[in-house]
Amino acid sequence: MSKLSINTTVNYSPNFDLKKRNPSKIKFIIFHYTGMKREKDAINRLTNYKSKVSSHYLIKYNGEIITLVPDLYIAWHAGISSWKNFRSINKYSIGIEISNSGHNNKYKKFSKKQINSVLKLSKILIKKYKIKSKFILGHSDIAPDRKKDPGEKFPWEYLSSKKVGIWHKLKKTKLVKDRNKIVERLEKEIFIKNLIKIGYRNCSYKDNLKNLTKLVKAFQRRFRQDLINGVIDKECLKISKNLIK
Repeated sequence: MSKLSINTTVNYSPNFDLKKRNPSKIKFIIFHYTGMKREKDAINRLTNYKSKVSSHYLIKYNGEIITLVPDLYIAWHAGISSWKNFRSINKYSIGIEISNSGHNNKYKKFSKKQINSVLKLSKILIKKYKIKSKFILGHSDIAPDRKKDPGEKFPWEYLSSKKVGIWHKLKKTKLVKDRNKIVERLEKEIFIKNLIKIGYRNCSYKDNLKNLTKLVKAFQRRFRQDLINGVIDKECLKISKNLIK
């Protein structure tokens, strides 16, 4: 059992930096899904030194929490990543993997037991390290050109209602009316500027269109989860404006 006030099973991973960090360095919680068909294979991968990947915690399908790397060591979960002025998010974060087969293997909803464990664990970490809501993110937020996890089935709106992460303050019924409504080039540029203010990496309208589409999709997976098309419309613009208020 770990020092948390909830039960966790210990199954240490060798994949972490040996130097301890100061608790004040911990600024982020990053959620991932394992993206593997079998939970057993995911655990093996996260604890195998050859894989060179890990996280601090794994939440199993049944809600059980495994401690893989103690909080004060840097786990290898985020890869090349950024948010606001922070680069290499591993240095500043706690990584939480959640068992889920992912987009390449019939992506499913997260279980209620898993989400309850996400809430319990997050609340402890938020309190312990004074983590701000706007620094509770998904892997796709900090690496939009590479990652899709935890994906559009991760219940960000519900978690935000429990003070874990952020969500916009707009009513869905009103928002849907603006869905698929075309925006002008200037409005698209305002949307991209809003994303940068929120924390997403800088990606100008003149940037590689493929990268821009991935960035828009990352935003949609987080804040407009029922339509992930990579297209900037009036609905996306309104959500972005609300989030920067």
